[in-house]
Amino acid sequence: MVQAKKVVTVLGAGSWGTALALVLADNGHSVRLWGNNEDHIQEINDKHMNSKYLPDITLPHNIKGYVSLQSAINGVETVVLAVPTKAIREVVANVQKVQEAPLTIVHVSKGIEPDSHLRISEMIEAEMDAKNRKDVVVLSGPSHAEEVSLRHPTTVTASSKNIEAAEMVQDLFMNQHFRVYTNPDIVGVEIGGALKNIIALAAGVTDGLGYGDNAKAALITRGLSEIARLGTKMGANALTFSGLTGIGDLIVTCTSVHSRNWRAGNMLGKGYRLEEVLENMGMVVEGVRTTKAAHQLAKKYEVNMPITEALYNVLFEGEDPKHALDNLMGRNKKHEMEELYKFMEEK
Repeated sequence: MVQAKKVVTVLGAGSWGTALALVLADNGHSVRLWGNNEDHIQEINDKHMNSKYLPDITLPHNIKGYVSLQSAINGVETVVLAVPTKAIREVVANVQKVQEAPLTIVHVSKGIEPDSHLRISEMIEAEMDAKNRKDVVVLSGPSHAEEVSLRHPTTVTASSKNIEAAEMVQDLFMNQHFRVYTNPDIVGVEIGGALKNIIALAAGVTDGLGYGDNAKAALITRGLSEIARLGTKMGANALTFSGLTGIGDLIVTCTSVHSRNWRAGNMLGKGYRLEEVLENMGMVVEGVRTTKAAHQLAKKYEVNMPITEALYNVLFEGEDPKHALDNLMGRNKKHEMEELYKFMEEK
């Protein structure tokens, strides 16, 4: 069944928000792309370009830029939230001030809030009264904005407590270039999407140190174990981590030059200080903030996460990256299947 065309607002005119606006526009929807930089929005409207984030990509005329948040969301039913994790609370609170009717919120960010340990859907629910939101849906998976904007084949997952809401989002976005599955495990989908950024940072460090593919393959594999151990402790379905938002997202983020987390880790491995890395990137590196949150969660749930701990020490305790990696290799010997047996017994 062909879905009726809608007006959809995308909050966040960065690379990912713009790429998803393109997907929606390709599907015939009218897209309102909101950002807080007037020059940036003017370029979108006048030149149909977003040269800062997606150079050489022409935006279709059914994408219109907005600076006014109230104008951007007036009369719409679905809002796509494409802002960094640290901006989620502020933007959602501002939406609640100006919205005129309940909204379905689709968030596409990947992170966990330090100290509160809330996933993004929980942050949204904390900031927006129940009467003002219909459903919260997460759209996540192995997806670089640069490739999505070029209409390269991409597959992601939509998840929500309400599976009908996830199916609505599936219909909204799915086309021949952008395939969308649904998954009822919103905890697992959000945890997988957030924690893979930690492993991607660490993978970048190994590459920056020149350690090669063997080290990176081991890091990805053992990193997935860390993600699954913490995720299941937090209520996720273990099978989710074998899917798109687990191993799929982990592979693409740990191996691609498009990954800002990998690039940041690569610079750390080459000897740059964290402050230099973040200044050079010019974009949010979600894995840095998430490493702090995951380190806290590992202690809270008493979960062994040696890669996360090593990266935490590099980022926040000033440990030399090579020393941290060497310590990982020098840990006490273990039987690989021992942890799996223990994990299965707990399930």
